[in-house]
Amino acid sequence: MRRRLPPPLPGRAWPSCRSLFFSALSKTQPFPSPSSRPLARRAALATRALALPSTTSNTQATPARAVKAAAAPAAASGNGKYDYDLLIIGCGVGGHGAALHAVECGMKVGIIEGHDIGGTCVNRGCVPSKALLAASGRVREMKNEAHLKSLGIQVGSVTYDRQPIADHAKNLATTIQGNLQRSLETIGVDILRGAGKVTAPHTVKYALPGRVDVGGTVTARDIMIATGSVPFVPPGITIDGKTVFTSDHALKLEWVPGWVAIIGSGYIGLEFSDVYTALGSEVTFIEAMDDLMPGFDREIARLAQRLLINPRKIDWHTGVLATKVTPGVPGVKPVTIELTDVKTKKVVDTLEVDAVLVATGRAPYTAGLNLGALGVETDRRGFIPVDDKMNVLDTAGKPVPHLWCIGDANGKYMLAHAASAQGISAVECMAGRPRVLNHASVPAACFTHPEVSFVGATEEAAREAAEAGGYASKVKVVKTSFKANSKALAEKEGDGLAKMIYRADTGEILGVHIIGLHAADLIHEASNAVATGQTVQDIKFAVHAHPTLAEVLDELFKGAHLEAGAPAAKAVPVLAKAA
Repeated sequence: MRRRLPPPLPGRAWPSCRSLFFSALSKTQPFPSPSSRPLARRAALATRALALPSTTSNTQATPARAVKAAAAPAAASGNGKYDYDLLIIGCGVGGHGAALHAVECGMKVGIIEGHDIGGTCVNRGCVPSKALLAASGRVREMKNEAHLKSLGIQVGSVTYDRQPIADHAKNLATTIQGNLQRSLETIGVDILRGAGKVTAPHTVKYALPGRVDVGGTVTARDIMIATGSVPFVPPGITIDGKTVFTSDHALKLEWVPGWVAIIGSGYIGLEFSDVYTALGSEVTFIEAMDDLMPGFDREIARLAQRLLINPRKIDWHTGVLATKVTPGVPGVKPVTIELTDVKTKKVVDTLEVDAVLVATGRAPYTAGLNLGALGVETDRRGFIPVDDKMNVLDTAGKPVPHLWCIGDANGKYMLAHAASAQGISAVECMAGRPRVLNHASVPAACFTHPEVSFVGATEEAAREAAEAGGYASKVKVVKTSFKANSKALAEKEGDGLAKMIYRADTGEILGVHIIGLHAADLIHEASNAVATGQTVQDIKFAVHAHPTLAEVLDELFKGAHLEAGAPAAKAVPVLAKAA
């Protein structure tokens, strides 16, 4: 029988993160070596957690308590041989999701964190950036007089205060961080404060620099590395955190530059261009590739450029590298940027701007883990090699028993929700239920206005694979416009497109791409279809409420045409009516 926490007390609710992660939990039998904590102990922990201060209270004192409580594990793991069944190094979204699932599987879990609970996503990434996008998006909307007038709304002059917007991002991160920590404490996960490194099989040493009262050595049957990543800064760029900065600094919104150059036009660069232009900045993209938004489906990228770049105070330089960036002084001295042609390697221009945001991707945070002690080496970029089950591989390419790595540290798919899914998959493997995550089913989103999202292959990649596989004529594309959707038109937000790439002979969904209102929410019907192996013929008969934006996907699926002889839709059982 699965062991669950008791329901919340009347009038109270579990932290939102529990509902977020437990929704994906396995419905199979528990881990063979269950935690030694009885259910009553876990119930007591849950009741105590509900009496903790609200999520908006000051949480700074909590880590110290956690250090003291976790310095020595209270009891051995269920197997009696180690301190823990699972020890996780890194408490970002991936480590957190893995910990929750491991406890649900009956494991005794410890988690080591040397910085902030929640990692990059919660503290310096996707969570605070959404706060900035939400606030700046309101500013953009209120300043769009033509759009508001079309809805019969008239407004006066619209202004904003920078500091409250910055505070909103900071407070949101603090709130979510507290929620995550309490959700772990609630179910009895030990939080060990410090930087961890592997010293031997099943053994990890952890410590905090400058603190002799914190740290120790712990053992675990399984060890999971979930240390995440940090912003990648190319050579020649000097970061001062004020005029030349990464997304870590930009999220603090300490000032709004009049003219900001953004190096890189991927997710991070696009989202910050949305924020800055809404708040009044002019933006210049510097992109090494020949086209903006490399990696995006080209048709979607072209429409994104028409909607997100061309109408705004944005210009760009493509096919060039920012080979030298020298910081300036706000209001006194500009930042200078030396641009070098990617092909000729010659300097072709010099720009002077107020600030530079370096959005050139991220690098794994794997230094100092002492992986050599277990015969493991990172690749030249610092990623830890793993197999499809997230088991770490040694220098001979063989799995290292009981050593796992998830998230940005392995480089398979550097997204927070991918890390969580990898962690859950790895825990299932530890529990004797081998599970492999289909990374082609993991959705991605860019939270601009309008949003961009996708799952699976781009049209270009799908056609290339089909050419190599000998089924090029079978790949088809179907599209639909947001202008055909009643809800989008009611919102006066008809600019948008959805497209699906599929195989006409089998109905296999190869990729779905959306740009338009709430695209980040709409993509999940497609990603879940890919994850569960559904074909076009399986989902084209699904019913969608009217009028909703979900009908954009409905029209997309119904517009797909299959070849004669394609497999029929799977039979769906119909529940009999109660007598």
